Amino acid sequence: MLFLPKTTYVRPVYHSLDKAFDVDGLRSMRYLFLTTLLISFAGPVFAGWVALEKHDQPAGLETIYFDPEQVQRTGAFATLWQLTDLKWNSTTRFLSLKTLKQFDCANARVRTLQVIEFSRQMGSGRSRSGYIENGNWQAIGTQGSNLALWQTACGKP
Repeated sequence: MLFLPKTTYVRPVYHSLDKAFDVDGLRSMRYLFLTTLLISFAGPVFAGWVALEKHDQPAGLETIYFDPEQVQRTGAFATLWQLTDLKWNSTTRFLSLKTLKQFDCANARVRTLQVIEFSRQMGSGRSRSGYIENGNWQAIGTQGSNLALWQTACGKP
């Protein structure tokens, strides 16, 4: 007679993942994390841009913004970025423009250094850049968006 060792059968214990981990809580945390992540990526597109006062805006279907954090002053000159947001464009080539402008604070003049066209509003979508070297100086004038931007860039009242 052959004797085999007696084996004991141990029934495996399965724990439900729902009990071991709070699955609903994890889903909620994941949803909260993804929402926060999406908001953080969406924010910088609009962050920093400040709209000009309504009376300084041109009449029509556009709004002009500037970024006060990127104003750079060197002697009698200052540069800043302007964002022109078009509400509608019949050519559908672009819906917003970012323009780098240089201001002559002493002589109240402005010239364009760079223009970037965007296919979507608020500087988003595909971009097409163009440089304007030694753009022609233009007088600021007594009203309008260039006057407001000159006052901001040069610290004039």
